[in-house]
Amino acid sequence: MENLVDKNLFQGIYKNRKVLVTGHTGFKGSWLCLWLKQMGAEVCGYSLPSPTSPSHFEELNLDMKSVIGDIRDQSLVLKTFEEFQPEIVFHLAAQPLVRYSYENPDETFESNVMGSLRIYEAVRKVDSVKALVSITTDKVYHNDESGKAYSEDDRFGGKDPYSASKAAMEILTASYIHSFFNIDDYGSKHNVLVSPVRAGNVIGGGDWAQDRLIPDIVKATIEERPVVIRSPDSTRPWQHVLESLSGYLLLGQKLLEGNSSVAGAYNFGPSVDEDITVEQVVKCLKKYWNKINYQIERPDVAYHEASLLKLDSQKAIDSLEWSPVWSSFEALENTITWYKDFYESEELSSLECLNSYIAEARKKASAWI
Repeated sequence: MENLVDKNLFQGIYKNRKVLVTGHTGFKGSWLCLWLKQMGAEVCGYSLPSPTSPSHFEELNLDMKSVIGDIRDQSLVLKTFEEFQPEIVFHLAAQPLVRYSYENPDETFESNVMGSLRIYEAVRKVDSVKALVSITTDKVYHNDESGKAYSEDDRFGGKDPYSASKAAMEILTASYIHSFFNIDDYGSKHNVLVSPVRAGNVIGGGDWAQDRLIPDIVKATIEERPVVIRSPDSTRPWQHVLESLSGYLLLGQKLLEGNSSVAGAYNFGPSVDEDITVEQVVKCLKKYWNKINYQIERPDVAYHEASLLKLDSQKAIDSLEWSPVWSSFEALENTITWYKDFYESEELSSLECLNSYIAEARKKASAWI
């Protein structure tokens, strides 16, 4: 396929730009590094070792600097910033799993709150940094299960340790913006623009994390057994990982350009009318990979997980002219096709997937093209 990942996307802002990505060995971070490298960025990643085997990051084998370390390690974090001198930081490193957070609450809060504090301190101390995009989750919002789409000004909450840790991270971010990166002082007392961003359940090839729906389906399929579905009626804002990343990169472009008017929090989610249940997801995936089978087993006792989550992305649409490229069903098709190619043809189709996404964005005249 023709390589459509030209260096002029996002106004060419990332070409030869020094970009630091925390959590680069993870699912979303690896896709972000792929995209940045294709646009000619000089990328440095900081993360724990790849959390899964297989690993999307390791399969990509990108030509980039990779620092393996814990974001709670203040000295190593600062050393990495000082040596690399990044101009923009995408902070994705986190303990990202809800069910894991019940078993390991200490690690979850330490990584997501204190780890983020270490990153923010490095941003504050290293003058090369001009922009910080800090990634949390849709689960930071206090979810009353009403079915409303949550906007950036809705209050935070979190019934499980993961959600609570991410809500606490948002409060930390707001404190740093107010105390050290205040918009009113931009250009005089500091030169850093900061934006926290929130996305829903992102999907895509290369995710092998535990307790995530599609990786669980893929694992069961490879092992020739039905996947057990515990919450078939739960609804999630399913979107391809490239959708959220296009939003992060577009926002990063604006921040690097010094556009202080767009600094602030943003949601990046699918259209609010695309509600798809877990069972509908499985049935959709089965259309493209007929080896998939499933069975429903509702647990007698289960950890709390929200049954309905929606994001209102109107601010991103109005302020950034961002909009989704693929529908939820197109995201599902592209995701399961990636896994089918990987396991049945031994083909890593990540770049092909990225090219397809960009081609569709061109047809829709997306703002970042």
